Amino acid sequence: MSEKSPLPRSAMNVLPLKERMKILRRHMPELDPLVRSRNFAEVNLGLNVLDAVTEASRCIECAKPGCVVDCPVGVQIKTIVALIHAGDYLAAAAKLREDNALPAITGRVCPQENQCEGGCILGKKGAPVAIGNLERFVADFERESGQLGLPANAPKTGKSVAIVGSGPAGLSAAGDLVQKGHRVRVFEALHELGGVLVYGIPEFRLPKSIVKGEVDNLRRMGVEFETNVVVGKSVTLDELMQEEHYDAVFVATGAGLPVFLNVPGEHFNGVYSANEFLTRVNLMRAYNSEFDEPVYDCRDKDVIVVGGGNTAMDAVRTARRLGARTATLVYRRSEAEMPARKEEVKHAREEGIEFHLLTNPVEFLGDEKGWLTGARCVRMDLSEPDESGRRRPVEIKGSEFVLPANVAIIGVGTTANPLIQSTTPDLATNKWNYIVADEKTLRTSKPGVFAGGDIVTGGATVILAMGAGRKAAASIHEYLTSGEW
Repeated sequence: MSEKSPLPRSAMNVLPLKERMKILRRHMPELDPLVRSRNFAEVNLGLNVLDAVTEASRCIECAKPGCVVDCPVGVQIKTIVALIHAGDYLAAAAKLREDNALPAITGRVCPQENQCEGGCILGKKGAPVAIGNLERFVADFERESGQLGLPANAPKTGKSVAIVGSGPAGLSAAGDLVQKGHRVRVFEALHELGGVLVYGIPEFRLPKSIVKGEVDNLRRMGVEFETNVVVGKSVTLDELMQEEHYDAVFVATGAGLPVFLNVPGEHFNGVYSANEFLTRVNLMRAYNSEFDEPVYDCRDKDVIVVGGGNTAMDAVRTARRLGARTATLVYRRSEAEMPARKEEVKHAREEGIEFHLLTNPVEFLGDEKGWLTGARCVRMDLSEPDESGRRRPVEIKGSEFVLPANVAIIGVGTTANPLIQSTTPDLATNKWNYIVADEKTLRTSKPGVFAGGDIVTGGATVILAMGAGRKAAASIHEYLTSGEW
């Protein structure tokens, strides 16, 4: 992927290459762990102007920037970083919004280390340019300045698109489609907009006000929103197309059906899915002491969270903030295999989270009243790598022990919610009940219906879902323009 516009002459970095490579990566300031582990304030505090400009000056302006190639939404990173270096932060923010409808969000939760920053050539010998931190800086600067650089929309086409789900895939598609001149309406099943961005990610990582601000920006661009609509129950896909006359539908419902361990004792009171736990905390405001506690009380309780991904990490850090006596992460592999972001793991350790690695629960224990009292666990060892390079965890015989637990949160993954599929018989699904969509066009078996994000691929990252949203928008626009399926 190449840059869409030449580098502005005014933004050229005149610092010699050798001098740029001597500059150390700027550190993102953070709240003190002893303070933040007792509240839900945002952990990362953002770069100041001096650090942002200094960080931007580290870019060596590659002729073929790998950061752009490795960005799932194709952000023009080289140009944006140059504009930051030149001090034109609003121009940088406007350029960022050309490809990214949610820059303040991705600047906070995107795993840049595995994507854009992973493609930065500086990372081969040292630290890559802190692209994510710079993205957050310009998005926050733009918001605080009140001077939004929203992209212009094309003339109205007379075509309308229904988007099912207001998560990252749906919002990203909405932003692109409304720019093409189409009428876009996003349907959300819950009472708050943002999908997993609001119900799945805690306040201390992604404040709700940030999500609301990005949704409001899409409203300003002309995107319509409707909450409390359960597509597949309140209204079907056929009704949207035949009775409400939408010309195309994009299904972006995510993969929100929780997966459990299927071990004895999961029925005990105090055993949650991570989805339910985080949704109760986020949407029912358990993070705010002014509201009644909508989750089983964690205060002075022993809490274990099973899993090694970002969701599990979010859950265990949330439990700590809700006053858990002990907050323990239980993961059946080692830290090297843990899929959570390194930053999340670092923050968790700083906040006093206990880690039981190479450990797997095989049974939950409870009392005569049906309340959880503990988890029977076994120690694990890792086999030699298989053909894919993955090391399979193997139980160590005779290694059983009991972890005390009043609350257990299962964060080992999710699968497809079957509601839309069950009421749309001509919509093809695979054996796991995910919607089947063409990899390049995201067209489904049902004419006029597209699908993308986690409902097609299974659980992934926010930015990959946004990439699917952009791909769907381009494909939908082609379909609406040509009329050919």
